[in-house]
Amino acid sequence: MNKADIYKFLDDHQIWHVVTEHGPVFTMEELTHVGLAYPEAEGKNLFLRDSGKKQYFLLTVKGDVPVDLKKFRAKEGTRRLSFATQEEMDHMLGLIPGAVTPLGLLNDEERKIIFYLDRKYLEPPAIIGIHPNDNSATVAMKVEDLIQILKDHGTEVRFFDV
Repeated sequence: MNKADIYKFLDDHQIWHVVTEHGPVFTMEELTHVGLAYPEAEGKNLFLRDSGKKQYFLLTVKGDVPVDLKKFRAKEGTRRLSFATQEEMDHMLGLIPGAVTPLGLLNDEERKIIFYLDRKYLEPPAIIGIHPNDNSATVAMKVEDLIQILKDHGTEVRFFDV
């Protein structure tokens, strides 16, 4: 699914969302200069793999939250973690660096990637800001809708405390 497909999917399923179109952004710093409808909801996404290249993870946290991968690894009992390669990102998610988003999991046909969402997103107003599979826009939507979309797709969804 590309950006247009995501918009159509959200509209067809009557899922509340607010779109902010902007120039391509590749870092959280660049995103701070965009006038988002819900700047406090912006998400930072980390696409990771274990050292055996057998398990893949997408972690989404609030944009200003640092992630301690050693702590995450210890809590979740994974092998050593590293960032997935650009080739893996393209093959599994159909995305480029800077455009990683939970909505990219809809392109994971093998359902190999486990999605981890920062529990802070469950607190009111429970809105998340993510790319629509393209880093030239940000979609704000209800967290519960995102979770349901991913579960309906067959993605394993877990929650964690950063």
